[in-house]
Amino acid sequence: MRRRLFAAAVLAVPLCAAGVERLPALSADTGAPSVSGLSSGGYMAIQVQVAHSSRVKAVAALAAGPYYCAQGRLWAAYYNCLTPGASTPLPSSQTLKAQAERYASEGRIDATVNLAAARVWLFSGSRDHTVERPVVEAAAQFYALFDAKNIPILSKPAGHAMVTENAGTACGTSEPPFINDCAYDAAGALLGHLLGPLKPAAAQPGGRLVEFDQKPFADGNPHALSMADAGYVYVPTPCTTQPCRVHVAFHGCRQNAETVGDRFAREAGYNRWADTNRLIVLYPQTTARHGVGVSAGRWSYVYNPRGCWDWWGYTGAQYATKAAPQIRAVFAMLERLGAPRN
Repeated sequence: MRRRLFAAAVLAVPLCAAGVERLPALSADTGAPSVSGLSSGGYMAIQVQVAHSSRVKAVAALAAGPYYCAQGRLWAAYYNCLTPGASTPLPSSQTLKAQAERYASEGRIDATVNLAAARVWLFSGSRDHTVERPVVEAAAQFYALFDAKNIPILSKPAGHAMVTENAGTACGTSEPPFINDCAYDAAGALLGHLLGPLKPAAAQPGGRLVEFDQKPFADGNPHALSMADAGYVYVPTPCTTQPCRVHVAFHGCRQNAETVGDRFAREAGYNRWADTNRLIVLYPQTTARHGVGVSAGRWSYVYNPRGCWDWWGYTGAQYATKAAPQIRAVFAMLERLGAPRN
């Protein structure tokens, strides 16, 4: 499925579009958000954690590799960082470490010393032929170079997908909606590793999944960043009146709302755990782009036909730093969630 990646009760005010609301201000605890993601979303989660390591101290990635793997090149993303081979090897961990340290010395990302304390959880499906296991192992090696400890790499006979206990298609498949029933609760496992002991999950989600307007967080033009007009946030009922932590879950390529609707936000497995552990889950959304657009005030040609998160540079050279347009948009969403309730 290599080609699939790249070829491949809440206080809110309704907006003009039916069903779409303003992202609510919930006085959430956004001082230390956790992040996770699948495939391009896993690469994005790692980028966010490394760029903001003083604040984001916990990251999980399924079917994704190390920070800055593509080094700004689509070709490298397509080959070296998915299914590396003799002529298209993974970049060395030392090279990626040096780049992170260079960005940190320039103030483009937080100090890399923070990475030693990062909580990291990784997953590689044994039937995933889109992102091979050595790529995931390289992510662990990257963090280990900064003295991060206890980095599990979990595996099940899964294809390229978000792995769940009982939702989605057959475990070994690699096709939309990229949610597979493997009798394994990856969301619960990763949240437990990132956040510590959890209360048992609810039998069924009892909170509210809100479709919200992403435009205010992308200078009014999310399309320029290959982001959708609307995203999702899951708000457990207690979080409408009490401060809650926030977890950001990044979907994979061809797993955004315009492709699979709200299935990732509803079926990935996070929401049942959110209900019983006072956890708001933010599901930002991409959109497919293939053409000229304006990003960061500059005209650019954006090639993202499968709605992937930017982990190779289609939004510009700053894509893996705190100045990255998509990362800035997501952090603006976090600030809104953390603002005092109206």
